[in-house]
Amino acid sequence: MKVSIEELSRVEIITREAKVIELTENFSRFGITGMTIYDAKGCGVQLGTQEYESDKNEVPQLLSKQVIMVVLPTREVDSFIEFVEKSLYTGHIGDGKIFVTPVTNAIRVRTGEEGTDALKEGTLD
Repeated sequence: MKVSIEELSRVEIITREAKVIELTENFSRFGITGMTIYDAKGCGVQLGTQEYESDKNEVPQLLSKQVIMVVLPTREVDSFIEFVEKSLYTGHIGDGKIFVTPVTNAIRVRTGEEGTDALKEGTLD
């Protein structure tokens, strides 16, 4: 199968569970038809300290979060990240993190499509 030459990027968004549905409902505006979402526990630089606590945690407190992973053409990453940042921003601790990494290829196992073709809506035959 011929590989599309367009570069791809993986965007992983770590955020509160309450923000996931609101965020993902609008992914279609970027042509994103597939995503992977999974539960995670972790903490950021505040070690899980809640904003209302007066002392910073010295031992990490793992908080429940969700991770949303999508792959999209690299040329669309900047506008996608801008959208995600605006959607998640509250100005409070725990708004989330976004990680972007290059993807060398994507392969749809069922059809053998590769690159951006593997990310587009496929046929059922």
